[in-house]
Amino acid sequence: MGPVEYIARIRQQYSKLGYPPYEWASNPDPPPWQPLRKPLARSRLALVASGGIYVAGQVAFHHKDDTSLRAIPMTVRTRELRVTHFAYDKTDARSDPNVVFPIDTLRALSEEGFIGELAAHAYTFMGGIYSTRRVRGELVPRITQALLAEQADLALLVPV
Repeated sequence: MGPVEYIARIRQQYSKLGYPPYEWASNPDPPPWQPLRKPLARSRLALVASGGIYVAGQVAFHHKDDTSLRAIPMTVRTRELRVTHFAYDKTDARSDPNVVFPIDTLRALSEEGFIGELAAHAYTFMGGIYSTRRVRGELVPRITQALLAEQADLALLVPV
């Protein structure tokens, strides 16, 4: 199996959705990384993932610039998780959501004491949003507000 030609596939997919040719986001300034203020074993970790995960009964993501956010209780049973996304093959994620949403691994790490605790909710969205303006202006502030409300010390970001 060779490398995935994801750039060509993404351009094709966006063209099918009626968008002009995709332009990759450019961020010339480095992100404002911060060191951990306390050890991981005493920190509250939040999970944020772009794989289109939602809980059965929640509204599924739609496929055109959906900047909505889903709060997933960390107590959810894995078999209740669903996935929808237009930009990747969902076969493995539908079989085991942990491949794009490592909830069971994080729960185990918390139980072992490697992570102090998990935030009450994980937050998911459907990546592949064409408008970087909408990501920065709509989605990122909602994620930030949710993580602050959860009093998360750090977030694990899982892209697809």
